[in-house]
Amino acid sequence: MPIGCYIRALWVFNSQDSIVFSRKFPLVEHMWRRSCDNQTDSVSYKPLPSDSKLAAAFVELRNREGSARGYGLRLPQSAKGSDSWVDDPITRHIISLPFNGEEEGDNYILWPLVFHTKGSYTVLVLPLVELHHLEAYRRMCNRPDCGGPSSQDENLSSLLLGLPSITGAVAVAVTVGDVVLGDSSEPEIVVSTSTTVGGLLDSLTGGIGISSRTKPVAAPASASTSSGSAVRAAVISDSIKTGSKLVDKDLLTSFIRSALPFGAPLDLSYSNFSAIRATGFSPADIPPVDRKQPAWKPFLYKGKQRILFTIQERVHAALYDRDDIPDRITISGQVNCRAELEGLPDVSLPLIGLKKACADSLSFHSCAQFPEHGDDKQMITFSPPSGNFVLLWYQASCSLGPPVKGFYQLSMVSENEGAFLFKLSLVEGYKSSLSIDFCTITMPFPKRKVVSLEGTPSVGTVSNTDHSVEWRMITNPRSVSGKSIEATFSGTVRFEPWKALKLPPLPRSEFGVMVDEDSDPETDPTGDGVSVEDYTTEKSNRDLQPVALEEPFSWQAYNFAKVSFKITGGSSLSGISVDSKSVNVFPSVKAPVEVSSLVTSGDYILWNTLGRCPVAAS
Repeated sequence: MPIGCYIRALWVFNSQDSIVFSRKFPLVEHMWRRSCDNQTDSVSYKPLPSDSKLAAAFVELRNREGSARGYGLRLPQSAKGSDSWVDDPITRHIISLPFNGEEEGDNYILWPLVFHTKGSYTVLVLPLVELHHLEAYRRMCNRPDCGGPSSQDENLSSLLLGLPSITGAVAVAVTVGDVVLGDSSEPEIVVSTSTTVGGLLDSLTGGIGISSRTKPVAAPASASTSSGSAVRAAVISDSIKTGSKLVDKDLLTSFIRSALPFGAPLDLSYSNFSAIRATGFSPADIPPVDRKQPAWKPFLYKGKQRILFTIQERVHAALYDRDDIPDRITISGQVNCRAELEGLPDVSLPLIGLKKACADSLSFHSCAQFPEHGDDKQMITFSPPSGNFVLLWYQASCSLGPPVKGFYQLSMVSENEGAFLFKLSLVEGYKSSLSIDFCTITMPFPKRKVVSLEGTPSVGTVSNTDHSVEWRMITNPRSVSGKSIEATFSGTVRFEPWKALKLPPLPRSEFGVMVDEDSDPETDPTGDGVSVEDYTTEKSNRDLQPVALEEPFSWQAYNFAKVSFKITGGSSLSGISVDSKSVNVFPSVKAPVEVSSLVTSGDYILWNTLGRCPVAAS
């Protein structure tokens, strides 16, 4: 079987579990059939099921596992041979569908199906794998033991590590979901407002878009215009309405033909596809003779040359403000690039600050090579694609302090009334000039309905919905240079009277979440020295139902505030940077280099200092 990533088929489901689009690749399916025919064991080739059979199996999976993803854990109701029987959370993202034949021995499973949701749509992608991988998964689905250690010879994690096709299938599923929902966007590049490049880019805020080329704004009316009108008419007539969204089958089919020729992922850049679809090629687009033009650069750039880098970092934090629990801050970063260079040059640069940032899990774009690696510096050489692209991804620690630090306290003064207090500091200790585009604090109450809110913050505005309170600390971009922003907010939130629903005690592992077995039972507030505050807090939280596994942090007395922000300018939080003076281009050209930074919030949580909170053991 050939090495690489090949896709046998893909399907798109709507919210009613109906297939609105499917595509099968006969060449890859022929490869799978030949592999099965060459197998002398009990494995026999089974053709891909029809869309109706696949949809029925998908609905049956949802009913059996509780959701399409399942729980990823072996539960009392788990059936032998199902995904949850494997007892591995990865089965929430890579699933299998069983099919029963008319005769005994005709039963088979379709695996591995990469599961991806985007909006109200679900995308299933079936990559080509080796037969022994499928046999190994079958054994894991029927073993009597529950999971196993990572050092065990046969477990799902080690099995998937040997399947590079899974990575390609995930990328295909994510891109198809973006195309279906019309939510595809390029990596963000932050450009100085004083910089002008002219043409198309001047009309785009922040310099985001497809690289400008010396191509006509409108195609000649002879062929392109008429064909474009015909295509648009065909799209409208052939689109399937699902809710309020039209699935553009023609657009999706064209993208798959371009990005996955014969089922092999080639170039999943939707921006490149859009540029080719919108403008096509002109006689001026002559490929170079001396070098082979890569698939990720369908157009050659012509115009003023420059190179732009943006170090984009996403901060994940759990801030407790407790002496016995340390705060946890991690950073997921990427280096976005836009190289507006004529021809097919190579670019080399040093990535510095790796040691200080404790950077690990570096992953590079397929156009990049990294010949040298040091403790604090990584040399990278790449042939840049068209438009904006991600040069590399990484995980790192935060060398500076958290962008938003402080504490959040919430205390129930009665069954239906809580008093809260925020005391926060933004960009404390940051020396360089930066801009805070926005900063919002949200207090979610998924199981209580907010009736009223009292309190005025020192900075910003406040609003509330039925199940949350939102504090907009900064609503318009605000420049900060060496000074922090201090803010406080105290107030009272009142809830609708809670109708307690008595439930039997939950076992520790039933929902895969922690149960506080040491919590005291309800106590008379007038005796034994128990305070009214402790009594009302326990009483108001004791009867709350656990929510779905998708939102485990809102279970019982776990209460928190979530922070959202965006910061541009300054230096990266991890300390990783690109030395603009050390960027070289071959063949040598005069091209200025700009380096910027962008910091956004991920799961940035302020846990209630006065409440209970989960802690991950190191």
